[in-house]
Amino acid sequence: MDRKRKWVLSSGALLVIFLGRMTTALEVPLDPKVLEGLPQPPTITHQSPKDFIIDPRENILIYCEAKGKPHPSFSWTRNGTHFDVEKDSKVLMKPSSGTLVIDISGEKAEAYEGIYQCTARNEHGTAVSNNIFIRQSRSPLWSKERKEAIMVQVGVSLVLQCRPPAGLPPPIIFWMDNNFQRLPQNTRVSQALNGDLYFSNVLLDDTRNDYICYARFPHTQTIQQKQPITVKVLDMDAINETVAALYNYTNNLFVDSPSGERRPSFMAPLGRSSTQMALRGGVLELECIAEGLPTPEVSWYKESGDLPSSRMSFHNFQKTLKIADVMEADAGDYRCTAKNSLGSAHHTIKVNVKAAPFWISAPRNLILAPKETGILTCRVSGDPKPQIAWSVNGVPIEDSPKDTSRKVEDDTVILSDVQTGSSAVYQCNASNEFGYLLANAFVNVLAEAPRVLTPPNNVYQVITNNPAFLDCASFGSPIPTITWFKDSQTSILNRDPYVIHNNGTLEINVAQSLNSGKYTCIASNNLGTRENHVYLEVKEPTRILAQPEYMVVQRNRKAVFECKVKHDPTLIPTMNWLKDNGELPDDERFLVDTDSLTINEVTEEDEGTYTCVMNTTLDQDSASAMLTVVEEPDPPTDLELTDQRERSVQLTWIPGDEHNSPTQKFLVQYEDLLHQAGVWHNLTEEEGTKTTAHLDLSPYAYYSFRVLAVNHVGYSQPSQPSRQYRTNPAAPDVNPTDVHGVGTEHNNLVISWKELTGLQSNGPGLQYKVNWRQKDVEEDWLSETVANASKYVVSGTPTFVPYEVKVQAVNDYGNGPAPEAVVGYSGEDVPMSAPESVQVLVQNGTLAEVHWEPVLTSMVRGRLQGYKVSYWRERSLHQAEAQQEEQQVLLFSGNRTDGRLPGLKPYSLYTLNIRVVNGKGEGPPSPNHNFETPEGVPGPPSFLRIKNTDMDSLTLEWGPPQDNNGRLTGYTLKYQPVNSSNELGPVEEMMFPANETTVVLADLKYSTRYKFYFNAKTIKGSGPTITEEAVTIMDEVRPIGPAFTNVNSSVVGEEGAVISWEYFGPDKNVYVEYIVENSKEDWTKECVNGSSGSQTYLIKGLKPGTSYRVRLVVKDHSEATIHSTEELVITLPEAMKSDQVDLATQGWFIGLMCAIALLILVLLIICFIKRNKGGKYPVKEKEDAHQDPEIQPMKDDDGTFGEYSDTEDHKPLKGSRTPSNGTVKRDDSDDSLVDYGEGGDGQFNEDGSFIGQYSGKKEKDTHEGNESSEAPSPVNAMNSFV
Repeated sequence: MDRKRKWVLSSGALLVIFLGRMTTALEVPLDPKVLEGLPQPPTITHQSPKDFIIDPRENILIYCEAKGKPHPSFSWTRNGTHFDVEKDSKVLMKPSSGTLVIDISGEKAEAYEGIYQCTARNEHGTAVSNNIFIRQSRSPLWSKERKEAIMVQVGVSLVLQCRPPAGLPPPIIFWMDNNFQRLPQNTRVSQALNGDLYFSNVLLDDTRNDYICYARFPHTQTIQQKQPITVKVLDMDAINETVAALYNYTNNLFVDSPSGERRPSFMAPLGRSSTQMALRGGVLELECIAEGLPTPEVSWYKESGDLPSSRMSFHNFQKTLKIADVMEADAGDYRCTAKNSLGSAHHTIKVNVKAAPFWISAPRNLILAPKETGILTCRVSGDPKPQIAWSVNGVPIEDSPKDTSRKVEDDTVILSDVQTGSSAVYQCNASNEFGYLLANAFVNVLAEAPRVLTPPNNVYQVITNNPAFLDCASFGSPIPTITWFKDSQTSILNRDPYVIHNNGTLEINVAQSLNSGKYTCIASNNLGTRENHVYLEVKEPTRILAQPEYMVVQRNRKAVFECKVKHDPTLIPTMNWLKDNGELPDDERFLVDTDSLTINEVTEEDEGTYTCVMNTTLDQDSASAMLTVVEEPDPPTDLELTDQRERSVQLTWIPGDEHNSPTQKFLVQYEDLLHQAGVWHNLTEEEGTKTTAHLDLSPYAYYSFRVLAVNHVGYSQPSQPSRQYRTNPAAPDVNPTDVHGVGTEHNNLVISWKELTGLQSNGPGLQYKVNWRQKDVEEDWLSETVANASKYVVSGTPTFVPYEVKVQAVNDYGNGPAPEAVVGYSGEDVPMSAPESVQVLVQNGTLAEVHWEPVLTSMVRGRLQGYKVSYWRERSLHQAEAQQEEQQVLLFSGNRTDGRLPGLKPYSLYTLNIRVVNGKGEGPPSPNHNFETPEGVPGPPSFLRIKNTDMDSLTLEWGPPQDNNGRLTGYTLKYQPVNSSNELGPVEEMMFPANETTVVLADLKYSTRYKFYFNAKTIKGSGPTITEEAVTIMDEVRPIGPAFTNVNSSVVGEEGAVISWEYFGPDKNVYVEYIVENSKEDWTKECVNGSSGSQTYLIKGLKPGTSYRVRLVVKDHSEATIHSTEELVITLPEAMKSDQVDLATQGWFIGLMCAIALLILVLLIICFIKRNKGGKYPVKEKEDAHQDPEIQPMKDDDGTFGEYSDTEDHKPLKGSRTPSNGTVKRDDSDDSLVDYGEGGDGQFNEDGSFIGQYSGKKEKDTHEGNESSEAPSPVNAMNSFV
């Protein structure tokens, strides 16, 4: 039968299809609880390397460790034969291990060189180690040789051979001098891979006698040196020709003939091409060394493709190309090129890549159940192709006992229908000329029930939208089938969002909160079933809601980075701040809060990137922001004056540090040491990108300059002052400014100006030449020269005449430019005359126009500012006596001849006069002029009062207006009713003569609000209206308010409802209206008692289980609704079911109710008999004990029982009053059932019950009336119990 097997602990699965059966590789778990009692063939776990070079000074340690159940035993072979460890006292095997310790003290290590192999075996199989080749490290001495001096001519090439002795491993070569200093190497002189020292061309400086080659042997840590080599470089051009001939004849030590500049040629490798082999996975080193003069440069490229940049490097001044981790693709032709100014040379190296055997798929351990099928695969590759040989328990498979269940096909062993006891260890050996691979793989035939290796009740936590992995590691043979369930009931299939991996792990691709819960994994095979429970908690992700923002902060101020985070409340967050991906400085200025980082008094060192990192046990989030610290720029430096001229100079400077804020501008200032030492003035500004300013200068000044830089933060400190620069004196360039001529008296002229500064004087002896003459008069200029002054006074001038004035600057070097004349005026005097021909044109009762003729300019005697009109009200034309009011003044600017006088009062007498105004003051007034204003509309009546309000009449009183504004012709009254919804009724209008102040309005509606409008009028019309409101009283004079109060309802049985209320309206047409809720039918209307006071009404015949809307309404004679209450909703109970007992139909209940009713009727009759006889009963005694002196005793025949009735028996007598609370006061002698209870005021209960039918208060008037009281009705008494 086909089975699907799963390898639980490995990272992948090998699927094999053979004879319809499938198996996968399985290894016995290392869990001690699982291993306990579980058989397992040996497995090599640790061994020494194949090529093991030992140090002859130390003991030899050859590792061989293995595991298995039972624990394996160990044996060794050396050079293919059994190595009897026990017979050699120098050899020790560690307990429970195959590791050998060989003591070589007193022995030569060469005696133990050879090829060793370890074997580990138990009853289930045998595993073998690699062949371990043990060799002793060697560091042989250099053979002695005599070295003669090498003489060469300048410019030729040279090779100094090293030829170190062969060592194991090979030595490391380097060249040094007698002082143990490395010889300098460069593109001209370099060491080759074989250790030789190559000179592309020699120089005279290469002459020395201590070229020494050293060899360092790493295992023995020894260094050996070769005999020093002497090199003498000769310059043949400097040697005498005869001596040169002698040398050429007698000495054959020259290695080359003299040479000059030449093209490059290769010293190594020789020829135009060469070949080189490299092994896959190793290191390829290609070398090209060229000679030539000038020294050539070497470059590389690959002819058949690009160089592998990620694995490639150049060494030895580009002469060596090194490629690491060689691959088959690195094979090909590599060309090196040597080039100098005279030409180039090329050499091609053909690289062949071979490969020792390497694994494609090593055989893996198999655990099979009896009768199952398995496959061992040994897939390798190499160049040349490796040969594969199989062994079983260390014996070649062809030499092992025949096994019909086993079949070998090259790199595959197929095991079919395995049996118990057929466990073994198989070895695969793959080899070629470059090496071999050996792998052990056991086949363990087991029959084991499932075991779940994952600890129970594990809790897995994962962040939302991340994958979740729930482990279910298991073991069993046959391999268990894994099934997952969620919350112990939902089977999980291998589809979205779930993935069940081969090792049993359940993956949820994108975990959501709904995936949280309890998960159960079940491992089962044909030998049993095991289950395990784990829990998944899906948490909310950690998110930074408010990220820190880029900040630009001034130095010494505070920087605050916010970092507000949202995280799962069940996870503990940890906030950490970083600066430039490192820890924050240990500085108390850095304050870390819950959601912020504060840096106080920032400095330039605080600049950088700040990152807030919020960590939880499951995730993290981070956000970064930069801090830039800015401050004022440093002051400019190195101020220099160039291009010096009489009136200008050029200033240059070097800007200072901007401190992260670009310079916006430069401010150039100057100090004048001659005129104002110590005071700096702004001279000019330049853009922040400039470092030069052209400065315009003034004569006769001692200048010093300084520069300030300005950025966004502010101004820098001033630079150091420049050297002093002096300018020569000259005549003034400018004249004084702000020249004015203004008289302060009527006979003078004051000439003023703004003095020049010391810098503007241009030289010593500064004075001012003042010139003046009367304008438009033929006369010469008058002048006066003054010094250190800013004004000059000209006396004896005519009043207010124009003058031309000018002021010129002069100094010891000449006059300033010709000044321009300015017109000024001599002093003013008060006007001499008043306006004439004054006329007033009255426009209406509140506005008049005034006209006049202007005053002559000569009489104004100054600068005309306008005309001043003064006016006042003498009296009203109603009054004979004057009552002068406060004077009003209007100023009309300029040369006006008319003006308007607003705000006048009608029907009044006014007086006015006019004056002309100049800068000196006012002239005389014009003669007073009187005028009258016509009549206008009157003001509002002074008051409107309402008195003697009755049911259908009231009295109005009013007062005349305070401002009649004319002769009153009468009054107008308008009024109209206002209903409860503030709607206005028809308007009535009445006229009254001016001498009336009161009126009585009759035939008004009772209990109605009226609004009154009242105004006065003259022949010009009606004045403003005043309003008042009043309400006629009701017949019972109740306060105005709602007609219904205390409206309540209660359900009676299944078909009835009781409505209770208090009514205080005059209308008697009161109705109860009801309708089924949500019905479109008409309202059902029933007439009820319209009397005032407390009332109740029983609605009968309603449908059980139905909701009704109920309301009370009052209608007039035309059936129009006057008052209405809010609607009440009444829901009747469902009818009793047929299988329930209806109490009202039971005979015993009917009999009991009849007995109770009869008993109550007898008691009531007895009470009335006793009352009529005047006898005492408890209520009577109570009344006698608490007499109210303000209430008259009640006559016996006036006593009534307080039941309600549809008649108007309870109406009070005409003229009686009801209390303000809307209830009728009753005497203490009133008799009702309320007195038999625990007290109360006889009102209805809060639930709207109808106890008021027989216990309501009895209205009683102190006057004797002819109303009679009815005897209590037994029916009503019975209704009270329903």
